[in-house]
Amino acid sequence: MSNIHENRPLSPHLGIYRWQITNTLSILHRLTGVALTIGLAPLALWLWSAAYSPEWFACLSDMAGSIIGKLFLFGWTLAFYYHLANGMRHLNWDIGKGFALDEVLASGRVVVVFALAMTVFTWAIILRDVGL
Repeated sequence: MSNIHENRPLSPHLGIYRWQITNTLSILHRLTGVALTIGLAPLALWLWSAAYSPEWFACLSDMAGSIIGKLFLFGWTLAFYYHLANGMRHLNWDIGKGFALDEVLASGRVVVVFALAMTVFTWAIILRDVGL
């Protein structure tokens, strides 16, 4: 008996599907989750040093206040807002709403705009308050 499926792929892969916004948003959701998890380590160290080690606290605060530190914090803020908004989008899907193609595309755009707007808004407040 011959196998009629022997020349067919075992599962779909990137070569079959067109790249879409939904692919990108899904991958970004996972990447921002990883970035937020990794970013918790320096945050926890900074909080620990605030309570127990003034020297470490001063060193970590100086690092966070540098240009590179601010870029990392900006990225972490963007990751936070993106992951938050996309998580709410997923919760909406979990209750069975928003699966129509136009709704999926619109909610994806809302997630991106929300993340960018909230990041800029947050950093505008931060930079205004520190006088930069």
